[in-house]
Amino acid sequence: MNDLQDIPLWLFFLLAAGLLLQGTCLFRNARKRGKRAWFWGLWGITGLPMPTVVYLLVVVLPDIVRRSKVGNQGK
Repeated sequence: MNDLQDIPLWLFFLLAAGLLLQGTCLFRNARKRGKRAWFWGLWGITGLPMPTVVYLLVVVLPDIVRRSKVGNQGK
């Protein structure tokens, strides 16, 4: 038996849509931040959800911490 035949076709379309959405969102956000947009976009279409988790930890979180430190220096 082939295991792929047991998986419904709609699930493949849902996975493809999720991967494209993730890759597009990562690309657009990374381009806005100036952080290697092509790398994040391409990696985003390879798997769910690890590229998003790593992006949040490596790019977004340091930006948030840096902005909070800059904002607190004026007080």
